[in-house]
Amino acid sequence: MIRIDTLNAILNDQRGTAAEFALVLPIALLFFVGIMDAGLYAYTFNRGEKATQIGARWAVVTDPLTPELASKSYIGETVGGVRINQGDRIPAGALGEITCTSASCTCTTAPCPSSMTLDSDAFTALLSRMQDILPEIGTSNLIVEYTGSGLGYAGNPHGMDVAPFVTVRLQNMQYQSTLLFGAAVDLPDFSYTLTMEDGSGTGSN
Repeated sequence: MIRIDTLNAILNDQRGTAAEFALVLPIALLFFVGIMDAGLYAYTFNRGEKATQIGARWAVVTDPLTPELASKSYIGETVGGVRINQGDRIPAGALGEITCTSASCTCTTAPCPSSMTLDSDAFTALLSRMQDILPEIGTSNLIVEYTGSGLGYAGNPHGMDVAPFVTVRLQNMQYQSTLLFGAAVDLPDFSYTLTMEDGSGTGSN
């Protein structure tokens, strides 16, 4: 028969509980850190999307990154065998694709304006606005593309003749994982496209 004092000693023995807690604690901590890490990844992903959307909005209401696009006149141009006259709608084929990075604007697909330069101030302003949402964005991450949309009209007295599609892209972005001790985890590329609006000025809300 078990004596009362022996029984009380067994019931009050905390060593087993402490051992169980020591075994469970690392797993619980790993689980909670994983939840926080996944949440921070999702938050960074969301900021990447929002920064791209804000960037596209900024790009369509401010100066284009290549000034020649704003000054290009399409009066007298021939597209698809059809001559464009004053007031005519500009066909999508009148503009191919222009790709702008922090280094330059290049004609990816013809036709494009005969010469193109990069407005570094416009690029910096766009990048700075996007960094308000996601500070981790670097100059090498940002790409802006202009492609024909079939909108705009020749001889527009109030702004750009052509109103291209403007696509803002973020590429090669990474998330620093807490769970993986600071290891970099690749984020997907982000892109957002809007049609050029006034395309003039250096600021937007």
